[in-house]
Amino acid sequence: MTADVGLGTFSLRRATKADLPRILALLADDQLGATREDAGDIAPYQQAFDAIDADPTHLLVVGELAGDVVATFQLSYLPGLSRKGSWRAQIEAVRVSDVLRGQGVGALMIEWALEQARERGCSLVQLTTDKSRTAAHRFYERLGFVASHEGMKLTL
Repeated sequence: MTADVGLGTFSLRRATKADLPRILALLADDQLGATREDAGDIAPYQQAFDAIDADPTHLLVVGELAGDVVATFQLSYLPGLSRKGSWRAQIEAVRVSDVLRGQGVGALMIEWALEQARERGCSLVQLTTDKSRTAAHRFYERLGFVASHEGMKLTL
């Protein structure tokens, strides 16, 4: 996917291991990520990248602008028995560099992910966003997502 945005041409592609430092910087570039991520110890991230990259039901995506990685997200496909045995897509870890926020990049990424889910035959796309991310809630609602469930997590 390629599109012109205010600062140039934005494109999406499958992430490579060389993108990992920039992906980690994007993940850590907010108040929640700053407390969860530790790019100083890259080994667990490399292991996770290898697992994601090797599994055809997962896709780690980066967005580029002028050769720089400026956005990322993970798209996963999950089989299920509910909804007549249909597949669902899970969108995770959506991040856009602060210099590009408000320029439509996030919408382009999500629309591309939705199209990929349709092509895979998914009947549902789901995502989670922290309750404190109220701007993200408004963003996803503008794209048609509905806060229909209460999510719960347990840190292990």
